[in-house]
Amino acid sequence: MATIASSESETAKAENVKPKSFHLSPALISYLQATPLALILGAFLLLPILMISVVSFWDYDFAQMYPDFLSMNYAETLGSWVTWKTYLNTLKFAFLVWAITLFVGFWVAYFLAFHIRTTAMQMVLFLVCTVPFLTSNIIRMISWIPVLGRNGLVNTTLINAGIIPEPIEWLLYSDFAVVLAMVHLYTLFMVTPIFNTLMRIDKSLVEAARDAGATSTQILTNVIIPLAKPGMAIGTIFVVTLVMADFSTVQVMSGGQSASVALMMKNQMSLLQYPAAAANAVVLLVLVLLMVAGILRIVDIRKEL
Repeated sequence: MATIASSESETAKAENVKPKSFHLSPALISYLQATPLALILGAFLLLPILMISVVSFWDYDFAQMYPDFLSMNYAETLGSWVTWKTYLNTLKFAFLVWAITLFVGFWVAYFLAFHIRTTAMQMVLFLVCTVPFLTSNIIRMISWIPVLGRNGLVNTTLINAGIIPEPIEWLLYSDFAVVLAMVHLYTLFMVTPIFNTLMRIDKSLVEAARDAGATSTQILTNVIIPLAKPGMAIGTIFVVTLVMADFSTVQVMSGGQSASVALMMKNQMSLLQYPAAAANAVVLLVLVLLMVAGILRIVDIRKEL
């Protein structure tokens, strides 16, 4: 009986013994979770940038490229006054489009967030803003030609009203037309992040400021605008990077009378000058990254991500 009892107790102990479980450290789990995204970014972002950087040091002629390590392409890019003028012209477009889209985008987002009471109507009006994006950028850009042309809608209306004696030439195929088309194309990229930020503002803060005797202007400048800075920064990053990389709008709306860095790179690639275009691409990338870094130093956007 004692033997049977001891065997039963040993069986019970064996059943109560739990197998050791294998646990991964939290740090290792985090690395495993980030691995797929890291592989995707490495293959489709870092690797192309690395290839462009390598090609920017190669030699070339009218027929092909030659693997080498030359600084000639950067010397020609940074040592040419034409290139500097093109970069300044691109920065001018970026600044003008950014200023106009920030002004228009903020007031559109402010109207949607604070003057439309129901959420359903806010979403409806916001979707109305996105309707133009159902068509391509090229179609929306070209649609300005019959409006701004010499015999277009604007000139015809002004002449028939007796406001001007002859058509205004600078409405189309000018820097004005380029900026106007870019504002049309990229304003929504400013409206969306600002609207998202304004919708997160606690309305009780506005009511508290009003109860404390603040005017509408003081509420706007001291409460709403400071809290909307992250959305403004995100919209600025979107608009600036898109404008700096745009070449089709500059080419079509300026009629070939203006230039940008992206258009210059496009022309270089059409002439098979890939190393020179790669050097310009690296310089443009560094410039855009410096601008984005400056924005991130001024405004902390981590709360919006």
